[in-house]
Amino acid sequence: EMEEEEREQNFVTSGARKESNAMGIGRDSLHKRRATGGRQKKWRKKRKHEMGRIPAGTKISSNVCVRRVRVRGGNYKFRALRLDSGNWSWPSEAVARKTRVLDVTYNASNNELVRTQTLVKSAIVQIDATPFRHWYESHYGVKIGVKKVKGQKQEEVVDDTKRSKHLTRKLAARQADRKLDPLLDEQFVTGRLYACISSRPGQCGRCDGYILEGKELEFYMKKMQKKKSK
Repeated sequence: EMEEEEREQNFVTSGARKESNAMGIGRDSLHKRRATGGRQKKWRKKRKHEMGRIPAGTKISSNVCVRRVRVRGGNYKFRALRLDSGNWSWPSEAVARKTRVLDVTYNASNNELVRTQTLVKSAIVQIDATPFRHWYESHYGVKIGVKKVKGQKQEEVVDDTKRSKHLTRKLAARQADRKLDPLLDEQFVTGRLYACISSRPGQCGRCDGYILEGKELEFYMKKMQKKKSK
């Protein structure tokens, strides 16, 4: 009897699975009510152009996986399932570097996407600061991300490697316009920078974005602080 019950249970679950697989994701508005509030009769079947697909749910993993999906018009989308790095730009310095994505810290649309560490457009992530620190130190000849001791006045640490006179003059000229956001400098100490994803990993298969600075960085830091305090 027990075996028969198990068999029946398996049959029911497999049947349910088949039914759920047969259901499609639709983006049509035929199933919705009219603007006046009246119900619409179903006067035609679904169309291919109204079809939807399941979300990519891109995760952070070194085992990178990008799938090619054939879409309408014979075009292709690149569905990233697992990514661990991307190209990130530093807007105020007009420089970009490829670096690792370490963590998803904030998402305005859904906290579940933070809990599940899902990479989507406009998510706030932490990226590895090392490539940007190396560039800054070689470009300006100044060390950044130096840990500050409480109560002691921090002086600028100059990189004292041997240089030609021409390079020394060039670095001195660059120093005139150099400004580093104090909040960014604090992040360089930890080795992680806050950044915003500007590409769509589930559509183009890439995780690219820009480093947060200024008012935008302050805004998101306040939001994250508020979330921690709850």
